[in-house]
Amino acid sequence: MIGIATATLMTLVNQVSGTPYISGGDSPHGTDCSGLASWVANAATGRPVYGDRFHTADEESALLARGFRYGTAPGALVIGWNGGHTAVTLPDGTPVSSGEGGGVRVGGGGAFQKQFTHHMYLPVDALEGEPAPEDAPAPPEPDPFAPPPFDPFAPPPPPADVIDASFVPPAPEAPAPDPGTAPAPDFGMAPAPAAPEDLPAPAPDLVPAPELAPPPTTI
Repeated sequence: MIGIATATLMTLVNQVSGTPYISGGDSPHGTDCSGLASWVANAATGRPVYGDRFHTADEESALLARGFRYGTAPGALVIGWNGGHTAVTLPDGTPVSSGEGGGVRVGGGGAFQKQFTHHMYLPVDALEGEPAPEDAPAPPEPDPFAPPPFDPFAPPPPPADVIDASFVPPAPEAPAPDPGTAPAPDFGMAPAPAAPEDLPAPAPDLVPAPELAPPPTTI
């Protein structure tokens, strides 16, 4: 993905293209190979283009300070170097250089020359001016009528036809026995039922009186 930053780098290179090779140069009037690499790295990371250049001797630490990573990556800004030369390949694959057949120009071998023993790259998303990714869509508002989320750690609800008898109230304490009364023997049998209330004794049955014989008649 090539963004605005790549076009900005190409504009910079085109502005100084054709200027002579000047060892240690650090102005639009010309520069050397590491000076051009410095300008491109500075522009890509939001630094002032001029006045903050590096050399091949300290190129590694300078690129690390600018957010570059070791190695190469497709579609990234790549810089390659050795002890005496350096060159750049822009994210769109365009090579730029200074000191390869003249001064600053678009062209040359770029960062992937076999002579280079070191390579570092800057990811496209780190280039200043690269369009920011679109914001993620806002999460949907919660539905007030939706069921509550399932909690795998919640205890299961009791069945609807089961009565929870987990709590049984204690029975009232029995009164203390009278110390003067001996305890009733326990033969392992159920206690006798309580005696019913006293009822009045039934009245005696009435016996009919015997019939009396008629009195004797006198003559």
